[in-house]
Amino acid sequence: SLRQNFAIFYQNGNCLSVVGSVNGFVSRFNTPSERMEALIPVINKLQDVFNTVGTDSIQLPQIVVIGTQSSGKSSVLESLVGRDFLPRGTGIVTRRPLVLQLVHVSGEENKRPSEDEEHAHVEEWGKFLHTKGKIFTDFDEIRQEIENETDRVTGTNKGIIDDAIHLKIYSPKVLNLTLVDLPGITKVPVGDQPPDIEVQIREMCLRYIANPNSIILAVTSANTDMATSESLKFAKEVDPDGRRTLAVITKLDLMDAGTDAHDVLMGRVIPVKLGIIGVVNRSQMDINKRKPIEEAVKDEAAFLQRKYPSLASRNGTLHLARTLNRLLMHHIRDCLPDLKTRINVMASQFQQLLNSFGEPVDDKGTTLLQIITKFAAQYCNTIEGTARNIETTELCGGARICYIFHETFGRTLDSIEPLGGLTQLDILTAIRNATGPRPALFVPEVSFELLVKKQIRRLEEPSLRCVELVHEEMQRIINHCGTQELLRFPRLHDRTVEVVTNLLRKRLPVTNSMVGNLVGIELSYINTKHPDFADASLISALVSSQEELRKQQRNRSVGPGDHGFHSVAGAETKPPKPPPGPVAQAEPHAANSEDKILGASAWKLNNWLRGTNQSSENTPAGTPPQQNSPVHSPKTSASGLHGVNLLDTATPISRKLSPREQRDCEVIERLIKSYFLIVRKNIQDSVPKAIMHFLVNFVKDNLQSELVSKLYKTDFFEDLLQESDQIGTRRTEAAEMQKALQKAGHIISEIRETHVW
Repeated sequence: SLRQNFAIFYQNGNCLSVVGSVNGFVSRFNTPSERMEALIPVINKLQDVFNTVGTDSIQLPQIVVIGTQSSGKSSVLESLVGRDFLPRGTGIVTRRPLVLQLVHVSGEENKRPSEDEEHAHVEEWGKFLHTKGKIFTDFDEIRQEIENETDRVTGTNKGIIDDAIHLKIYSPKVLNLTLVDLPGITKVPVGDQPPDIEVQIREMCLRYIANPNSIILAVTSANTDMATSESLKFAKEVDPDGRRTLAVITKLDLMDAGTDAHDVLMGRVIPVKLGIIGVVNRSQMDINKRKPIEEAVKDEAAFLQRKYPSLASRNGTLHLARTLNRLLMHHIRDCLPDLKTRINVMASQFQQLLNSFGEPVDDKGTTLLQIITKFAAQYCNTIEGTARNIETTELCGGARICYIFHETFGRTLDSIEPLGGLTQLDILTAIRNATGPRPALFVPEVSFELLVKKQIRRLEEPSLRCVELVHEEMQRIINHCGTQELLRFPRLHDRTVEVVTNLLRKRLPVTNSMVGNLVGIELSYINTKHPDFADASLISALVSSQEELRKQQRNRSVGPGDHGFHSVAGAETKPPKPPPGPVAQAEPHAANSEDKILGASAWKLNNWLRGTNQSSENTPAGTPPQQNSPVHSPKTSASGLHGVNLLDTATPISRKLSPREQRDCEVIERLIKSYFLIVRKNIQDSVPKAIMHFLVNFVKDNLQSELVSKLYKTDFFEDLLQESDQIGTRRTEAAEMQKALQKAGHIISEIRETHVW
């Protein structure tokens, strides 16, 4: 019965024919299972299509064979094919992944490789992808070609490489399958293998089995402990649920005497959801004697019937082939909807990419003018904020210019204090220098102008820095406007950047000059009649009122019995003698007041020259203390003249200011602060306007005309519109990929839903 079924298997190549009888065979594609059988050739066609473009972006369903070195992977594959075609030897033999496509051809179908007499009656043949359609009818030549191609890429040492060999075998004795044979898992480098050979093989295996559309065929020899299986360990990492893992136990005939694999095959040791199938491989002696695989399969069936009679129908090479065929068909059916969606999405993406590369240029003048116009429009749109591709990660274009104006520049000006860098001693020194040799009765206006101009000059540096920041941003906008059409022509791109950079560079001195003039305008005329400027008389009155208020507060702190005692005593003690003359007699009160003022001035000068810390706190306004006056106190004058050196004495660095000095400093400080705030407000408003007019708007209005005048010349057409090699290569690759995706879409669309379910 087994022999009859085996013959039917090789005659029809259909899983139903193996388990059924001859009478149960129906014509091809008449039953649901036969329609399912057509799915595997579809996947093979898709794989052929994508192999032509050299991409693995589409994860097609396939069976990946992994196992330790010398675990019998190659023997399993040869048993599935029914022919010897894989390299054999000791150590690591498979050093490149082998993508093996098994295609079933029946005797009635016209699928011969060639119509010539040499290949007219060939039933089995093979093709390699790298040989460009060359037909191999001798399977020994296939084995030799695999070895030669492996040595050609990896060398003669024992190294491995992740560059697959694609082999397609046509035979009436095979089921439709797609398998990937990977190098055997090893631990210790042998010979001249690299030290990290274990890591290389592990990464290669994980990359293939991590594909969610792949079925993992984990091969383990029966004469080893299954708990130490490296292949099952790898499968567990990427498929923890075991939904796409099938275990194969090889070398059942080599187990120690007295042991068997019943528990392993029944899944009692390590359960595997898709099942565990045991097989018996040919021994090395059988291989050396070239024992036919048909005989090996018969011997395997006899061994299973004798050793495992209850499990014989669920193990063996034939059952493995049927199981793989069934699993792959159902797996393809489950993956097909997502695969179709992915192909359609990728076809749309590559079509967009192909459109972005553009077509070959026919009319160079029109193309150049279109690119220039599009670049200028996109540059202006980026500034205006109306560009299509708006940045979401950072500010750019007009938004960043606005940030520079109102945040960076605005905060910098706000951080400049009106009186920054000025001390009361500086203000007092400026006041004294402005009066010359004569003591001033009022605060000199020149000192205010000198000091306020010094503060206004501090606004020039941040204003010029604002121009520089805007210039840098407009230079940076060029990179955001690099359209795909412009990047297609690198020389045109470089020349465009050069023209825009030169235009910005030419406008930079003009803008800096205007901004400098804005500050210079403020320095040229100090408008004390500005409506927002507080009048000096009002500030002086305010300071005087504040001083009077402080005096009243001090007087309230003195007791009622002593109120005004020192002031009256000071006024009545030795009043100054009025000068003779009718004027003095006619105006005694005026003369008295004048003498008081002169006496007070003399007292203050003497007090300042001596550097004393005395104040007129106990002296009424306009009345000098007589004991300290150099005129009325000879003793004091003598001592004062003896201690004064007018040439060598410097201005005291720290001393207590007199009330008038304090008042003058406060007046100047208030005036400077009031006027500085007006100028700062003007600068904060006028500098952005000047930058917009002389730099930003000028470049926007003249960019396109500048590009046309510099680039749109007949002599430059050929040079500027020369495509880069990279763009041409990418266009070719995108076109090939687009063509492959369209072809794949047509292949999948041919599958009707009735073929799948």
